Amino acid sequence: MFKKILIANRGEIACRVIKTARRMGIQTVAVYSDADARAPFVQMADEAVHIGPSPAAQSYLIADKIIAACKQTGAEAVHPGYGFLSERTSFAEELAKNGIAFIGPPVGAIAAMGDKIESKKLAKEAGVNVVPGFVGEIEDTEHAVRISDEIGYPVMMKASAGGGGKGMRLAYSEKDVREGFEAVKREGLNSFGDDRVFIEKFILNPRHIEIQILGDQHGNVLYLNERECSIQRRHQKVVEEAPSPFVTPKMRKAMGEQCVALAKAVGYYSAGTVELIVSGADPSGESFYFLEMNTRLQVEHPVTECITGIDLVEQMIRVAAGEKLALSQDDVKIDGWAIENRVYAEDPYRGFLPSTGRLTRYRPPVAGWEGGIRGVEGVRIDDGVMEGGEVSMFYDPMIAKLITWGQTRDEAADKQIEALDRFEIDGLGHNIDFVSAIMQHPRFRSGELTTGFIAEEYPEGFTGAATSDETLRHLAAIAGFVMTARADRARQVSDQLDSELDPPYEWSVTLGGQTFAVALDDDVTVDGQALDIGVSHTPGDRMLEANVDGTNYGVKLEVTRTGLKMTTHGAIHQAHVLPAHTAHLAAHMIEKVPPDLSKFLICPMPGLLVTLHVGEGDHVEAGQPLAVVEAMKMENILRAEKSATVKKVNARAGDSLAVDAVILELE
Repeated sequence: MFKKILIANRGEIACRVIKTARRMGIQTVAVYSDADARAPFVQMADEAVHIGPSPAAQSYLIADKIIAACKQTGAEAVHPGYGFLSERTSFAEELAKNGIAFIGPPVGAIAAMGDKIESKKLAKEAGVNVVPGFVGEIEDTEHAVRISDEIGYPVMMKASAGGGGKGMRLAYSEKDVREGFEAVKREGLNSFGDDRVFIEKFILNPRHIEIQILGDQHGNVLYLNERECSIQRRHQKVVEEAPSPFVTPKMRKAMGEQCVALAKAVGYYSAGTVELIVSGADPSGESFYFLEMNTRLQVEHPVTECITGIDLVEQMIRVAAGEKLALSQDDVKIDGWAIENRVYAEDPYRGFLPSTGRLTRYRPPVAGWEGGIRGVEGVRIDDGVMEGGEVSMFYDPMIAKLITWGQTRDEAADKQIEALDRFEIDGLGHNIDFVSAIMQHPRFRSGELTTGFIAEEYPEGFTGAATSDETLRHLAAIAGFVMTARADRARQVSDQLDSELDPPYEWSVTLGGQTFAVALDDDVTVDGQALDIGVSHTPGDRMLEANVDGTNYGVKLEVTRTGLKMTTHGAIHQAHVLPAHTAHLAAHMIEKVPPDLSKFLICPMPGLLVTLHVGEGDHVEAGQPLAVVEAMKMENILRAEKSATVKKVNARAGDSLAVDAVILELE
């Protein structure tokens, strides 16, 4: 077994690998860029080596720097994590030349399956169902348009070396191809150093199912069941679960055996994933197609670990050291249900725009990756950030992964809701409310999922989870309790009032468009109806725990000029709270109208202005692309909201823009 390994990655996956290595008695080496100098994974490792500036192309993507760090520290093996160099054949070859083990598959398998174009050719030759498309080199945009016309719309354009949702565009028309093809090439080059693109038919109403593969260097290959990864946004997975609510035992066996055969055909070993797309139009579920094979660990691997009891990182290390798998296919079981939500630095209330900045407060519901692969009481956090740290524009926007395990799917989802309520993140936008809303959504609960779930269920964007009248009543009661506690605390601290004078205990609480009369006496009542309520709260706390009529709430609190901002169960509630005897004054309050900003093109996130399509004096039409801003390795097209003439241009291509920077002004 290895004595020391280097992790050629960063963030939560670097922390994840370090913890398993530490449990196995293996020393670890971290490599880091300027942006990550104070990151948790650097502090956790036994040794750390600086490898360059913040951009990945000048640090994490330079194989020579990784190899030099191995030689400097005496690391015998490299775990690549995912992304960066994890599927780069040249990197694995250079490691081999220098006598350093690669904790991953053989070079031949990476070459055969890591290249999306070549993998489709090989899969087709092996008799595996593949999605109709063009497998070959695409010369330019005109060539892409001809291919798309022949395949028939809609089509998907993908970077050949892509992964993780980067370098992908869905095109419903020739116009979409012309607008998106060059962007896909650029994203592929910037993220993976490869600008080749392939085009395939987009299967309507598809489910995204993937099979976890595990093999050793002695010819043994197993499938560790499936994961459902259908809930995606911009082709980036948001929610993953294992097993799938759609896959039957018969389907599981057919998919698994086909994927094992494919892996054996390329001499695969280590952990890997075969991704399949299943047609939602086939009720039998037997129409599944090979999508791609990821020759690395997946972001969503924890859900497989939770239901199988197998530490995949440990198995990868043991396989790389030449050990045989200690289990057979019959040993692979399904125990319970696991769900993973990705907590991203993005603002769902503003169209999911990337949100970079400093984590002024970061308090996860449990400590990161403690308590084994199922976490503490079925709640596991995989993270790589800390309070005071920064989520920068240079890397993926992930803050953490929340994984929950339960005996049933509903139990795992309920644990997600409760744990998400107890995340405390300040300083930047995040998607906690959004993924909580998904966990509560009736369609998610029914298991009727497709990759179009988010677009179909939130066509007008996200404004918060649906809230029942019962929940509003519960929150009104909590608001009254908190305001009485605050008033009582203020009376005691100030010592200005007669100690015999009671604080207000009757309140008028308005939230969700409804007004409730809340009274706190021997009982807590809302509109005269008594509630069984228990609240754990100290005035000044940013969060409270409450149970109202048997429902648990973790409520984040913020005092406002008119009451409380209450965030819980995937929604933000502005509660206007007044003592009951002054409630009539609310009718005389002046509403502040926000300014009209429609004549400005405002940068919605910190990023790089890649392209500016117009100049002063140009006439533009509604929907016309005006500029392209790159943030967190993704290009975002900014379009005109109305027909107008460009009055003034305030920025130029190549500028680094702050959030809300005015790019141009319209007449």
